[in-house]
Amino acid sequence: METLDQKKVRAGRITRELEQMYPEIRCELDHDDAYELLVATILSAQCTDARVNRVTPQLFRHFPDIASMANADPEKLIADIRSTGFFNNKSKNLIACCKALMERFDGKIPGKIEDLTSLPGVGRKTANVILNHIYHVPAIVVDTHVARISRHLGLSEETDPVKIEFELQTILPEDKWIAWNHQLIRHGRSICIARRPKCTKCRLRPLCPGPYEA
Repeated sequence: METLDQKKVRAGRITRELEQMYPEIRCELDHDDAYELLVATILSAQCTDARVNRVTPQLFRHFPDIASMANADPEKLIADIRSTGFFNNKSKNLIACCKALMERFDGKIPGKIEDLTSLPGVGRKTANVILNHIYHVPAIVVDTHVARISRHLGLSEETDPVKIEFELQTILPEDKWIAWNHQLIRHGRSICIARRPKCTKCRLRPLCPGPYEA
């Protein structure tokens, strides 16, 4: 049974290997400011970043700021975001979120997770994205790649994203939190693919408890 200290040591070796494999850290969602990143992240639920990036240029021409989104015509908004899926809920959340920002935060994106998660449609994942890329506050974003690969690497046994986040906080060095999400997304897309992992080609294999592909 691996102790917490042993797990921390192995996690440190994993992060160093990931840094060599994926040295470039950048947000996959195109944005120019906090508002655009907030909207893009809400739209990214159950949708690929690539799809969101195709949708947002026109969306932001129609709704360029928080005030315009707060007063958006739902039908026009849905027309812009339909291809991202779950467009009815997303449109409602976007409008309600921006109305709350206007009413409670003077039309500005707050920099505290408690304030961010109080907004309609904003969970810890979205809030942590904002903290990472707008306010440069260390936070662990747990998406499907992070959840799956963290479990696969034996760094978490949890299935709930919030529990995974808190567990990883006890294992990973704080200065690696922001990078962890980006590195695992890229690893999940290129090597540790959900249905066909390329374990024999994975540089993390000596640090991973498996299971391995044949």
